[in-house]
Amino acid sequence: MTITVFVLDDHEMVRRGLRDILATEDDIDVIGEAGTVDEGARGIVGMRPDVALVDIVLPDGNGVEVCEALRTYAPDVRTLVLTSFCDDDTLFAAIDAGAAGFVLKRLDGDELIDSVRCVHEGTSVIDPRLTDRMFNRLRARKSADEERLAELNDREHQLLKLVAEGLTNRQIGARLYLSEKTVKNYVSAMLQKLNMRTRTEAAVFATRLAARRQAETTPQRSG
Repeated sequence: MTITVFVLDDHEMVRRGLRDILATEDDIDVIGEAGTVDEGARGIVGMRPDVALVDIVLPDGNGVEVCEALRTYAPDVRTLVLTSFCDDDTLFAAIDAGAAGFVLKRLDGDELIDSVRCVHEGTSVIDPRLTDRMFNRLRARKSADEERLAELNDREHQLLKLVAEGLTNRQIGARLYLSEKTVKNYVSAMLQKLNMRTRTEAAVFATRLAARRQAETTPQRSG
């Protein structure tokens, strides 16, 4: 099976180098390239490659915007972010936007090829030089989430779960035998404790926590 790849980078020499490296492999085929967010997003959505190699810094935007567009319009495309530098915010923004991998341009040709194959197979790839920073940030995020949860009372924990299910205040009131106005007041207090402004933020927060807890409690299969 041939892995089709689209290369998005604003430097022609970089694109040429990436094409030359990938062209050494019989199972990888570069089917398109671009140098801007607009051209890249349109090209990737139109051509539907298996893997999109996307640079972060682009003349009309950044690679995170491309990841977000692909998550909506081409969710089947696996995005591998390739950049010459990285800060923690950029790394997490790309991951949150749906990137399947994040590697630095200092990697060698074999590492690039392996990364393309891995994301195509469904494996997430993070450059080893970024792993410690990623886990430190995740641990800090987890700690902050737990601190916010600790502020909620039992009723607010119950409300958070129902909000995450997408229930309206009226539906929550019917479920808990409360008036719609009472539910509204409870939800407002809950959002204030969580330092959030909207129900959507709370729903995303609760869903992320549930997914993380499930992953932490699911036994890992060996082999």
